[in-house]
Amino acid sequence: MSAEKITAESRTEFGKGAARRIRREDKVPAVVYGHGMDPQHITLPGHETMMALKHGGANALLELSIDGKTQLALTREVQIDPIKRHLEHIDFVAVTKGEKVTVQVPVTIVGEAGPDTLVVTDTTEIELEAEATDIPETIEVSVEGLPAGTQILASELTLPSGSTLLLDGETLVVNVTEQISAEALEAELEEAEAEAGIEREESDEEQAEAEAAEGDSAEGSEDSSSEE
Repeated sequence: MSAEKITAESRTEFGKGAARRIRREDKVPAVVYGHGMDPQHITLPGHETMMALKHGGANALLELSIDGKTQLALTREVQIDPIKRHLEHIDFVAVTKGEKVTVQVPVTIVGEAGPDTLVVTDTTEIELEAEATDIPETIEVSVEGLPAGTQILASELTLPSGSTLLLDGETLVVNVTEQISAEALEAELEEAEAEAGIEREESDEEQAEAEAAEGDSAEGSEDSSSEE
C-alpha cells in the first residue's frame, strides 16, 4: 500500500464552533496520535483527503506534511456526516516504515460457486498483523466452482507476504450452502411459527383467493339445487 501525500496545517482552535468553520472551508479537522508524542491537531484539505481515503480503503495510509515535517499516519476512525456524506473528523495513528501494526482487513468474495448454492460470508473482516506500509486493502476468497457443503476457515486463507493471521484459525470465514427454494423457505417459516404458537394473518391476496373459492363453491351448490 503506497502512502498518499497530503499537506496538513497545524491548528490551535478547538471545539464545535472551530470544527464548523473548518468544514465550511471544505477542510477536515483531524488528530494524529501515537509514538509517545502529544496529539497533533491538524486540518486537511477536504476533497483531496476524501479521495485518498477512497483509494486506500479502511486502512488508508497517508504521508502528512505538517509544518515542513513528514509523518506517516494510518487511518483509525473516520466520522462522516450521515446526510451530507462529507468528512466530519479523522483520527490517525502515527507509524514508521517497517513498523508492524494490527489491522482489520475486509473480506472480498470472488468467483461463482457451483450451481444451486448460496455463499454466506460468516466473517467479514480478518484481523492481521502487517507492516504499516504494506497493509492489504482486502483479503480475496475464491469460491469459483465450489460445491454446497464447502467451508473455508481462517487458516485456509491466502495472506499477502509479510502478513500474520491474528484470528483463530478455526474461525469460519465462508460457508457454501445448498440454495433453498422459496417454497421450502416458506414451509420452514410456517413450521417455525406454528411451533412458536404464532398465528399468521392472511394477506389481502390470500383473503381474496379464499373468498373467490367460497363464491365458486356457493355457485356450484345453487346449480345442483336447480337441477334437482
